[in-house]
Amino acid sequence: SGSSHHWRARCEHCLARRTTSTRRLNTFAMLALCALAEAYVLTARGHASQSRLHPVRMGTTADFKTGLTIEFDNSVWKVQEFLHVKPGKGSAFVRSKLKNLETGNTLEKTWKAGESFADAQVDKEEMQYSYMDGEDMVFMNMETYEEERIPKGDIDKAEFIKEEMQLTVLKWQGKPIDVQVPKSMTLKVVEAAPGAAGNTAQGRTEKPAVLETGAEIMVPMFIKEGEEIKVDTDDRKYLGRAT
Repeated sequence: SGSSHHWRARCEHCLARRTTSTRRLNTFAMLALCALAEAYVLTARGHASQSRLHPVRMGTTADFKTGLTIEFDNSVWKVQEFLHVKPGKGSAFVRSKLKNLETGNTLEKTWKAGESFADAQVDKEEMQYSYMDGEDMVFMNMETYEEERIPKGDIDKAEFIKEEMQLTVLKWQGKPIDVQVPKSMTLKVVEAAPGAAGNTAQGRTEKPAVLETGAEIMVPMFIKEGEEIKVDTDDRKYLGRAT
């Protein structure tokens, strides 16, 4: 009976060890499964978040406006001009002049009325214009001090940009493609011929003037050098004296 008691105790001890080991294995397995499940959920949330942040937005020719950026033919384009045409016979269509923001080339394209396109997924970054470097305009992010160089010829309305001016740089697939220049700006006149007496009577009401950025526009005869004026940068027109 002593021997029987001894073997029974050893068996119970082994069973207890096996049970403990099994429990440990089950615990580790459950922890591993939980970790995998959590990683899957986080990944799914990340993809969903990215999808919400960068949805593919579609537009039609009814949404056309000057300056709109669109995507087609695996590139990004800016609408420079457009005209809706409704012929007496046949279907309506839209003529457009587009600028490729990667190459600078222009394209005249005719669209069917209501034809769809993908809006360009453009990121915006606030930067300051620093200086000219050859043919490039250099912009700096004042928080990270990172610089971006953009050829002056690729920037619409570049002649209205002042030094140390805060602007929005547009990026497509991480590459800077354009700069948003305000539609209305206040600029100083640095060159303007004096308005001669009798010019208005002769029918002349405007004269050329050079602004502090180098841009040249037509201004009223009474505007003098040193004055600050408001300018419509889209139409390159004088809006009035700055108040």
